[in-house]
Amino acid sequence: MADADLTSPLLSPDHIVLTVHSSAAPSADGNPYRSLGCDDELLVPPPTTLDPFRNDTPTVAGLYEWAKTVLCLPVALLRLVLFGLCLAVGYVATKVALEGWKDKENPMPKWRCRVMWITRMCARCILFSFGYQWIKRKGKPAPREIAPIIVSNHVSYIEPIFYFYELFPTIVASESHDSIPFVGTIIRAMQVIYVNRFLPSSRRQAIREIKRRASCDKFPRVLLFPEGTTTNGRNLISFQLGAFIPGYPIQPVIVRYPHVHFDQSWGNVSLTTLMFRMFTQFHNFFEIEYLPVVYPLDGKETAVHFRERTSRALATALNAVQTGHSYGDTMLYLNAQEAKQENPSSYMVEVTKFEASFHVSSMEVVDFLDKFLAMNPDPSGRVQYHDFLRVLRLKACPLSAKIFSFIDVEKCGTITFRQFLYGSAHVMSQPGFHQACEEAFAGCGGALRPYIVEQELRDFIQPVIISWNADEVNELFMLFDDDVDGRVDKNDFISCLRRNPLLIAFFTPQPKQKEFEGNGVIEVV
Repeated sequence: MADADLTSPLLSPDHIVLTVHSSAAPSADGNPYRSLGCDDELLVPPPTTLDPFRNDTPTVAGLYEWAKTVLCLPVALLRLVLFGLCLAVGYVATKVALEGWKDKENPMPKWRCRVMWITRMCARCILFSFGYQWIKRKGKPAPREIAPIIVSNHVSYIEPIFYFYELFPTIVASESHDSIPFVGTIIRAMQVIYVNRFLPSSRRQAIREIKRRASCDKFPRVLLFPEGTTTNGRNLISFQLGAFIPGYPIQPVIVRYPHVHFDQSWGNVSLTTLMFRMFTQFHNFFEIEYLPVVYPLDGKETAVHFRERTSRALATALNAVQTGHSYGDTMLYLNAQEAKQENPSSYMVEVTKFEASFHVSSMEVVDFLDKFLAMNPDPSGRVQYHDFLRVLRLKACPLSAKIFSFIDVEKCGTITFRQFLYGSAHVMSQPGFHQACEEAFAGCGGALRPYIVEQELRDFIQPVIISWNADEVNELFMLFDDDVDGRVDKNDFISCLRRNPLLIAFFTPQPKQKEFEGNGVIEVV
């Protein structure tokens, strides 16, 4: 072998040619969001094994249950008649009690409350028709002047009927309940506090009203289900703050539905199925336990800490675990179920914990799911690279491959909703994300006037993705141009990037790369 001097090349001058076939799944390395401050490796926590909404007996199963159902069919018909009769009588009594009553901002007059006793007795008969011939009680309700607020876990539609009969409280309920036939009228007689859980202004108004009524002994107790939705009763989910912000003593109450063959929790079972199965049981068990009053610590306790102490008392008495799920997880489940996914429970992400980590609202999480479902996931919930590109209006290119590889933490060529959501939220939560959006708008032409047009977007993008043609750029532009007027103002531009935060990689500095057509021949000299 010849001796090498200082002027001899270490490598031969030959070219090394790498051929990358575009049909293969992307395996690009590199972090396309490093300029925003993102770590090189995305961390996606594993899903929890707990499903607090799953009903253990969603269908009639086993010889005993089938025989009992058939045997109880005549009884079910009688119960259905009793249910309808009691609902009709209660409705008429409630209409009489509400007739001519205009001043609903003040407590209901005594004589109207006495008329409502008819409806309350009808409620007890309705419970009887559902198979609750007797109800086991433990403890007693605290006097209203001691604990003006009651909080309870929420398992079925049965406990609101029971509380109406036993306590006749003021309840906090979704605005949608007002439109339910018959039931909406009865709820109004309870001087319900309506709230739209997705509007901050509505939530603030509800908290003010809770505080006003809790401070006046002439109003009945205020009842809240802080979980905001029904569960299977074996776990607690996260509590909303509404009951704890006013700072009044609270009496926690737990409900249980002991069972062997029939799980009475509403969970992920339809209302019709649940009612039918209740009608076809010999007896349904229901237990209620009034726990000791929880008092706020004088001037030293935040609403969050007060909530934690109260939820701990409920979880301890129930011998249950409290998870980070919320009503948002219910929406994720229902959307995934509607999309015919094999395991809709796998789409739940413990929305409360997710919101706290990334400061993303539950509605934004649902929007991310809608986008993911548009990618046509297979029944197991996985999305292919080409469907990912189609929905984000992207073209297969090295940068697109890097984006996909960044969220494909398993490096298997497909992504799950959990990976897509955590990847999107991780990018959006970076301190430099908003500034990068502003700079991107300015770089596209927004620095000269308050909007950009398609040609400006094309001029900005093409140095990054040389091979994009006019039609492909138009597809991307239409993602930003919601009102299809050919212009994108700053608010629309930034809003689109918040809905599609992974796209910010195309507007931030990237290492220079050379792209070739065909099979992707890359020369390394």
